[in-house]
Amino acid sequence: MAEPLQPREAVRRMASYSPPTAGRRGRLRLDFNENTVGCSPRVLEFLRKHLDEEALAVYPEYAEARRELAEFFGVSPDQLLLTNGTDEAIQLVINTYVDAGDEVCLLKPSYAMYRFYAELAGAEVREIPYETGTLAFPLEQLLAAITDRTRAVLIANPNNPTGTGASVEALARVLDRAAHAAVLVDEAYYEFSGVTLLPLVGKHPNLFVSRTFSKVYGLAALRAGCLISQAANIAWVRKGQSPYSVNAVAALAARAAIRDQEYIRGYVEEVRAARELLSSELDRLGIPYYPSQANFVLVRAGDRAVWLRDRLREAGVLVRDRSYELPGCVRITVGTREQVRRLIAELEKIW
Repeated sequence: MAEPLQPREAVRRMASYSPPTAGRRGRLRLDFNENTVGCSPRVLEFLRKHLDEEALAVYPEYAEARRELAEFFGVSPDQLLLTNGTDEAIQLVINTYVDAGDEVCLLKPSYAMYRFYAELAGAEVREIPYETGTLAFPLEQLLAAITDRTRAVLIANPNNPTGTGASVEALARVLDRAAHAAVLVDEAYYEFSGVTLLPLVGKHPNLFVSRTFSKVYGLAALRAGCLISQAANIAWVRKGQSPYSVNAVAALAARAAIRDQEYIRGYVEEVRAARELLSSELDRLGIPYYPSQANFVLVRAGDRAVWLRDRLREAGVLVRDRSYELPGCVRITVGTREQVRRLIAELEKIW
């Protein structure tokens, strides 16, 4: 029998990433930082109006989506690329600017796809840990880690899973220090923090900002996102993108989602109120946690982390154990105050 076909060395070295996404419907989903109540009703109305047999039979067209999204984000259409979620944005930046053996700087812990795509490209990954004890943004350590060999720096702001953020001033220092590298600032949770680098795109030719429709907009199933940078950068990145990587339904839904900002503002206000409620209730129960600028809170459950996750799952409440990178920590998505009260009621039974 012939020997099995062997993959590239970079693939052999990679760890598999298999998030536990099965069997989640019908439960209280506090495990993946999604919108916990769903998208704006206007999105479904828009899709019903624009989808028919012909619309599904032709390849996607992006001109209207790119124009409307660019106007919404305050950039020109040639500064914006529609992407298949933030994941494709990350992959495109890596594919465009990083060769095998190049250096990529990441923070630790952070979104797993940064390391995933960097390793897949055969890059040398340098990880800078968040501050011990506080999980604050390690600005000085990151600045010191950037070298002449650094070709990309990938930062989530606010960060997942810590919930902590960096200031515009701190990130501007990173952009200056890494002027020779692509710096991607992933703003997946921007709406909950209010901190954005979009106004700096014109000033820094190495800046890339990604946004997603999977979180506050409630469109995680459609995989819609966008990448924003200077026009010359977007032109290069687009060369490496499949011409139809974003499906037509996702492009339509993104257009509809940004039109209902009243819905988004209402949901963000509810999440912020629920985050305060969860924090105060955790204080009351004596459960330590890290303050968050996002729509989730990282709880320090100690040696009861996996036990806590499993007991809550039995009660129909899903949370995410992050002990594999932050020992004893469990990440809890913040949805509505009603959902927080249900979570707390279950915690009171078992803690």
